[in-house]
Amino acid sequence: MTEPVSTQLKPLPDDWQRALAVVAHPDDLEYGCAAAVAAWTDAGREVSYVLATRGEAGIDTLDPATCGPLREREQRASAAVVGVTSVEFLDHRDGVVEYGPALRRDIAAAIRRHRPELVITLNHRDTWGGVYWNTPDHVAVGRATLDAAGDAGNRWIFPELIEQGLDPWDGVRRVAVAGSSTPTHAVDATPGLERAVRSLLEHRTYIEALTDQDPQTYAREFLTGNATAAGERFGGTPAVTFEVFSR
Repeated sequence: MTEPVSTQLKPLPDDWQRALAVVAHPDDLEYGCAAAVAAWTDAGREVSYVLATRGEAGIDTLDPATCGPLREREQRASAAVVGVTSVEFLDHRDGVVEYGPALRRDIAAAIRRHRPELVITLNHRDTWGGVYWNTPDHVAVGRATLDAAGDAGNRWIFPELIEQGLDPWDGVRRVAVAGSSTPTHAVDATPGLERAVRSLLEHRTYIEALTDQDPQTYAREFLTGNATAAGERFGGTPAVTFEVFSR
């Protein structure tokens, strides 16, 4: 008889020094894995953020020209809370990010600039599990990031990047996908959880447009609830989960 597959999550390997997180919008990392980022930067690891958009279409009561710069400021402040100072925006249009060579090229260029061993992104699947539909931007950016991790190391894909001084980087060992409904690994959320709450709270304008709940209560309940639930598969330790793809 075939042995059942273990439902326990493995610790995410820590054999890396530089990580690059690539997501679609401001707040994606704060909802997904900021507690892990805080623990990593505390340990002296380098983490940089690249966002495909500025989230300018994310608040119904604000026109994009006003919303984009505001959400950029909130994202930079949010990143600083967990020890991240390098935050880049690729200026794709929020809500209509297209998967394809242009997006892959931009992300591959970022990977070549930062030269990470670990790349992080957000759920690239059609749903969050079951009937909870994912957004097209998340799907496009997540999938393009998985592909760009390979593109970055191939000099014959996007050769124009070499002309821009961006030599191939084939050092990405893993891509870790946060927010996956089929996680394989986890990181202890405990050391970074309080800062993760503060980091999410920096997106106050977005949160206040999203819910009538007190922002502090909302952020704390959301993050601690997810971490506690994940901990059931991580030896009882509150956790941030990832689906890890090795290269």
